[in-house]
Amino acid sequence: MAQNIPELYGSLVFNDKIMRTKLPKDMYKALKKTIENGTHLELDVANSVAVAMKEWAIENGATHYTHWFQPMTNFTAEKHDSFISPTSDGQVIMEFSGKELVKGEPDASSFPSGGLRATFEARGYTAWDPTSPAFIKDRTLYIPTAFCSYSGEALDKKTPLLRSMDALNVEALKVLRILGNKDVKHITTTVGPEQEYFLVDKELYNKRKDLIFCGRTLIGAPAPKGQEMEDHYFGTLKPRVSAYMHDLDEELWKLGIPAKTKHNEVAPAQHELAPVFDTTNVAVDHNQLTMEVMKKVADKHGMVCLLHEKPFEGINGSGKHNNWSMSTDTGVNLLDPGKTPAENTQFLVFLVAVIKAVDDYADLLRISVASAGNDHRLGANEAPPAIVSIFLGDELTEVLKSIESDKFFVGHGAVQMDIGAKVLPHFVKDNTDRNRTSPFAFTGNKFEFRMLGSSSSVANPNIILNTAVAEVLSQFAEKLKDVPAEEMDTAVHNLLKETIIAHKRVIFNGNGYTDEWVDEAEKRGLYNLKSTPEALKEFVSAKNEELLTGHKIFTKGELHSRYEIKLENYVKTLHIESCTMAEIIQKDLLPAISTYMEQIARTASLKKSVVPDISVSSEAKLLTKLTALSEAMAEGLDVLKADTAKTEAMEDMQAKAESYQSVVLADMETLRASADEAEALMPDSVLPYPTYGKLLFSI
Repeated sequence: MAQNIPELYGSLVFNDKIMRTKLPKDMYKALKKTIENGTHLELDVANSVAVAMKEWAIENGATHYTHWFQPMTNFTAEKHDSFISPTSDGQVIMEFSGKELVKGEPDASSFPSGGLRATFEARGYTAWDPTSPAFIKDRTLYIPTAFCSYSGEALDKKTPLLRSMDALNVEALKVLRILGNKDVKHITTTVGPEQEYFLVDKELYNKRKDLIFCGRTLIGAPAPKGQEMEDHYFGTLKPRVSAYMHDLDEELWKLGIPAKTKHNEVAPAQHELAPVFDTTNVAVDHNQLTMEVMKKVADKHGMVCLLHEKPFEGINGSGKHNNWSMSTDTGVNLLDPGKTPAENTQFLVFLVAVIKAVDDYADLLRISVASAGNDHRLGANEAPPAIVSIFLGDELTEVLKSIESDKFFVGHGAVQMDIGAKVLPHFVKDNTDRNRTSPFAFTGNKFEFRMLGSSSSVANPNIILNTAVAEVLSQFAEKLKDVPAEEMDTAVHNLLKETIIAHKRVIFNGNGYTDEWVDEAEKRGLYNLKSTPEALKEFVSAKNEELLTGHKIFTKGELHSRYEIKLENYVKTLHIESCTMAEIIQKDLLPAISTYMEQIARTASLKKSVVPDISVSSEAKLLTKLTALSEAMAEGLDVLKADTAKTEAMEDMQAKAESYQSVVLADMETLRASADEAEALMPDSVLPYPTYGKLLFSI
């Protein structure tokens, strides 16, 4: 029987409908005021909400509650407490107070802190985020929270995200007031993160140490067929995948996550899920939850969901396209150009502000997506290059050129698409094409930031986007605040013109994959930060420190701690990969090659006894080849171990990260080349792990 989707949707969420039903009217109004205007939440309101939340949770089978937060691990964290409270007669009652709702106390020293917390400084706090609805999962009430240390430093990704949203709201309101818009009281940023992923058979996954420990394959010869036939993209869903996607949708809908689109992606075994956009902090929470639910549902279907950016060499990796915009509380999308963008001053001001922000802080945007996994993906066929540029499309580019040259823009109007067959309908052509090679593309009424990797938190790029745009809007407001009303149109035009001239270098509508663009970008003075260690050096530059501390997104200590954490995460990731590769080669592949060579030698000996005068047998040639590859692997293994030990002994974290990137990773690639060549010469029955062919085409 089909589910009643409207009833199913949000059934496990303490949403506005539930709050209106469960809370007294005055308490409901007070909570809504806090959510919509960011006002302080009084304890009596928190107590009332806690009672209602507990009753609703127990009605839905919950026995525990947890403060759910996002430490700097790319994962979420939770500590479960039951609602029970013992009574004097040996019974229990179910209790939950406002104090327990608004504040929790996890251990702050066991999470990454970048030096903000010593091991003996254990106390930390979680604080309820009332703007992100609580929900029920696994019979537990989950309360979205921020996470800070005993001394108040942010130790999570939600706190700086909320700060950045506040900063943009303040500065955007200033600009709107100057432009004469008095109705808007609040501006939020919205995000719709598209999530790409791979599905592989669980039984096969469990035979791959590299997938288990690293999330990606460290060795593996290509399958006879990859994605070259372009037959998987948007192809018919296989039964196991379709069943998985149906269950995934239902689980997400119960949690109020607006899963909208699902389809096969370009690579075999690769797929995508896209939600409807939501307020940024809610979208971030939803995406973290989506990644978790994806893995759990896959497990129930005998599969494993891989979220690594590049789990397989030679085919497309997975990204997470960040569709970002700004909306007013009056329902206006500030990045919607309307039918006549050249006459839409409000749109042009915010569009040009984004262009300047991306140009000024392209290094920070690159840093926001930097990770060991994403380094394998950026610049490949399915991902934009590491050079940050903006795609606007022909019409908007012409609009900006007309402003720059003080000419009146003459648009082409709506263009009807006539495909040629009479039976096919005519429809209006979009005013811009799409450019999948662009890292930051305008797509109608939003910008699509395509550089983010599939496993990363959506919080990182949106903290930077919000703050960078807030800074530019602040500069715009400062230039326009004292301009008389009768001179405002001219002042705005001049501001737009000078900004376009100064920052048009970041606009590029062509093919971002070509070598010519790399050369051109260098001439334009654009960043090309190819690796994570190279990018991270820019994180704590004076310019970036001034931006992020000036808008109170981070304190100086918080900023530098994140730099240390990112470096440490990169180093640990490469160390684990190096050790895993060494174990696979030494304990699995080389012994398998030796066993196979013994079989070949016996066959060669038998053949020689039957045909004594045979000169050089095919077995002898194969033995010679495998012997050479085995020796190369043994030698490469020694080099990898030595270089890893030498790198691991380094004390300077930046130098250590650079050594892992330039030395250890290069050693791994050299070793892999021999391993893959040997694998291609061996039968599947002898290999100690499943091949790419089995992993990618078994479902």
